[in-house]
Amino acid sequence: MRFMPHTDSDVASMLETIGARHLDDLIAHVPANLRASATINLERGRSEADVVHEISALADRNTGASGFASFLGAGYYRHYVPAAVRAVIARAEFATSYTPYQAEASQGTTQAIFEFQTLITQLTAMEVANASMYDGASAAAEAVLMARRLMPKRAVVALSRALWPDYRATIRTYLSALKGIEIVEVPFDDVTGATDAAALDRVANDRLLCTVTGYPNAFGVIEPLGAITERTHRAGALAISATAEGIALGLIRAPGELGVDIAVGEGQSFGLPLQYGGPGVGFMAARTAHLRQMPGRLVGQTRDRDGRRAFCLTLNTREQHIRRERATSNICTNHSLCALAATVYLSLMGRSGLRDLAERNVELSHRAAEVLAAAGIQRRFSGPFFNEFALKLANPAAALEAAERKQILAGVPLGDDYPELSDALLVSVTEMNRGDEFTRLAAAIAGGQR
Repeated sequence: MRFMPHTDSDVASMLETIGARHLDDLIAHVPANLRASATINLERGRSEADVVHEISALADRNTGASGFASFLGAGYYRHYVPAAVRAVIARAEFATSYTPYQAEASQGTTQAIFEFQTLITQLTAMEVANASMYDGASAAAEAVLMARRLMPKRAVVALSRALWPDYRATIRTYLSALKGIEIVEVPFDDVTGATDAAALDRVANDRLLCTVTGYPNAFGVIEPLGAITERTHRAGALAISATAEGIALGLIRAPGELGVDIAVGEGQSFGLPLQYGGPGVGFMAARTAHLRQMPGRLVGQTRDRDGRRAFCLTLNTREQHIRRERATSNICTNHSLCALAATVYLSLMGRSGLRDLAERNVELSHRAAEVLAAAGIQRRFSGPFFNEFALKLANPAAALEAAERKQILAGVPLGDDYPELSDALLVSVTEMNRGDEFTRLAAAIAGGQR
């Protein structure tokens, strides 16, 4: 549903242009009895998301297809995107934007990037944020490279095995050309699903460069990030957190409050719809002391010669701007349109709105877990979770097939990336799911296990 911000004068002008007096004149050819019965009876005060859901359900009746109930997640999440987000980013001056080389001609773009950076620092409770990260996985890899520049004499990178598989793979690819770097995977606890503290202690020594921890992790478990950061700092290393589900930061403690040195993540949940592989928008925030080793670009606020507020590219350590050998990154493209969508979304939601949405995700996911447990389907891990959790099943593949026959996308099998979890199915629940879907999901999965 498009958001059309037409004022009364806009509507009057358009009607005058086409020679009509009222909007009703546009449908005067429709028989009066049909026009009288065409009203959609909706209660006042309904949210935009609820109205779209109900109208979409009516539209689905035209084709006879009710659509699939989806519980897919695994790093990309289905959230409602307000129509106003699309309306703003579709404006020509934004839709055609590219790298803002000339500040005097790019004030709108640079201000949008500045606001994005500000929102990310507020979300993460960090001191400074950059822009133009490709996605969460590459932002995590850039964070490790940044840690290497800050501590060049250290060599061990400790990746939690509960970190998203694509994040771990991307980090390995980025580091493959560097000599002397050792990547160690820290196992997860088989009961809680969180990073194994004892295993982390075994690598937390004077060779440790950094730790990278999912927050929440690949199983939806909320890691004890403060304790992991403390262990990392005792070894003199840097702590990096990676958040694939950005909405979680509206509720759980911010990485900066837990002592994290670099916080990265994926902003797809902030107003970017699910598409065929992207685009996404990575984010990165850090401490001011580490500012000059951040990749990408930073937009700053200043004053022009007349004292007016202005925005400019304050720090550009990309190879496009300085000598290649001095660059902190070879990021060469611009994700400012996606960052703009995230900025509009977060501005619309506000601090309390984002928290309310995060609480709604927690409420619905835990309700789904309870419905599944009542049907005899238990969680695989006991750790606290946000809006995603793993189920323990005798045959996940059979459960998926049974659910698909009932027009349900039941989740993502973890065995593909974690052979030790061949009995686990990852289920994601957001505000887009309805309560009746949980009962359908439980019945379908239970039927597939018989």
